[in-house]
Amino acid sequence: MNISLKNKIALVGGSSGGIGRAIAKQLAACGASVTLMARDEAKLNLVKNELPVSAGQKHRILIADFNRHEDFKEKVQDYFASNSVDILVNNTNGPQAGNIGQKNLNDYQNAFDLLFQNNCFTTLQALPYMKANNFGRVINVSSLTVKEPLANLVLSNTMRSAWLSWNKSLSQDVAADGITVNTILTGLFDTERITSLTKTEAEKTGKTFQDILNKRIAQIPAGRLGKPEEYGYLVAFLASEYASFLTGSNIPLDGGMYKGF
Repeated sequence: MNISLKNKIALVGGSSGGIGRAIAKQLAACGASVTLMARDEAKLNLVKNELPVSAGQKHRILIADFNRHEDFKEKVQDYFASNSVDILVNNTNGPQAGNIGQKNLNDYQNAFDLLFQNNCFTTLQALPYMKANNFGRVINVSSLTVKEPLANLVLSNTMRSAWLSWNKSLSQDVAADGITVNTILTGLFDTERITSLTKTEAEKTGKTFQDILNKRIAQIPAGRLGKPEEYGYLVAFLASEYASFLTGSNIPLDGGMYKGF
């Protein structure tokens, strides 16, 4: 099976590092022209320079801060005023960790803007072009915590669950237009995010970083953290013609960590 995304245009959120960077590199390797979106221009340019380029490909950057919702909307709207997208990867940084007792209503509003409003707005901007072309791929980077909530990630648990439900409804509304909508439920990957969460837990519990990391890895039947490039492989498949009958799905990518069925 040879995945070709030649002549396709992809917009990848949170692509200055980690999972987003790996997704962008794989989509580009499959022939797509990729627009990288995040807030750090220097990091975006570094990633852009890493992307493979062949005939017809043109990679770009879009500087937008997910934590500044109104400004984010303006930047995304300006982008879609002169650009179309075939493949949209909704991926944002997560809100700060914490339990219910540590969060107030403002925290919930900010998390809603970050994880729901931003992604919803971007998707709605992309849909008219996808419908006109009778082809589109909306791929959401979410978390396994929507299935098995963690007490110290209450903001992420709550807002990602709402986002999951919205996308299930969307998948049914646009299936006849040749648009698929799928969500990846992310397990534990070797990224800056898992390093940050591990450091935070170590500081709170007084345990060492390695002790906390070992505890996390012990939950994974595969016995290791996921590699970001493995994430890119799944996204490339979901973006391809091979996945045209796969929509409305929530796919765990977790080394067997999820215990449900």
